[in-house]
Amino acid sequence: MAYQTLLQEYMLVPPVTRAYTTACVITTLAVQLDLVSPFQLYFNPIVILRKYQLWRLITTFLFFGNLGFNFFFNMIFTYRYCRMLEEGSFRGRTADFVVMFMFGGILMIICAFFVNLLFLGQAFTIMIVYVWSRRNKHVRMNFFGLMNFQAPYLPWVLLGFSVLLGNSISVDLVGMAIGHIYFFLEDVLPRQRGGQKILKTPKILKRLFDPLPEEPEYVPLPEVENELANVRPGGFDWRQPHPNNNENR
Repeated sequence: MAYQTLLQEYMLVPPVTRAYTTACVITTLAVQLDLVSPFQLYFNPIVILRKYQLWRLITTFLFFGNLGFNFFFNMIFTYRYCRMLEEGSFRGRTADFVVMFMFGGILMIICAFFVNLLFLGQAFTIMIVYVWSRRNKHVRMNFFGLMNFQAPYLPWVLLGFSVLLGNSISVDLVGMAIGHIYFFLEDVLPRQRGGQKILKTPKILKRLFDPLPEEPEYVPLPEVENELANVRPGGFDWRQPHPNNNENR
C-alpha cells in the first residue's frame, strides 16, 4: 500500500518537473554508486565536437555533485519552483514550459563556451527560481528565519548564500541573466508598444505535450491553488501575510 501511495503521489507531479528531477536524482545516484564517472558527464566542448559525445549536452544539467547538503539544497529548490511554475503560470501549457527549458539550456551551453562552466544544473535551478520570483513579485518571503524580503530578491539572496558557502558566483549570475532574458522576452517585450512575442512554441511540441485536457484527478500543490485564487503564495513554506497578496500581477 505504501508503495502504491508513493507511486500515485509521484505520478501526480506534473510531467516536466517529474522527468527533470527524476533524471537529476538517477544521475547523482549513478555517480554515487560508481556506475558512471563525473568525468563522463561534464560539459566539454572539445570531446563533444571531436568525439561526438553529445550526451554531455544533457548530463551537464543533471549532476549536482555528490550526495550532501549542496545536492539536497539544489534539488529542493529545483523541485519546488519547477513544480510551482508548471502548475502556476504554465498550467495547461506544458509545451511552453518545455520551450523555456530548451531556450534556457541552449543559452547556458553557449555561455559555457566562454565562462568555462562544467556543470550547469545549479545555473538552471537559479533560472527557474528567477522566472518564478519575477512572476510572483508580491510574495513576501522569509529565508530560514533570518530575513524578510519580496520574491524578486530571492535569486540575489541565493547568490549571497553561495558566496557564504564559498561557491563561485559565476554559475548563479549566468542563471539569473538567462532567467531575466526569458522573462523579458515573454513578459515584458510583448506588452510594450510595438512589441511582439518572439518565443513561439512549435506546433509539434504542442501536439506532443498538450494533446489532452487536464486530467480530472490532477491535484496541484496547495500553494498553486492559492495562486490561482489570486493569493500570492511563497515557495517552500517561506511565505508571510502581506497586504499586496491579492493584487494582480
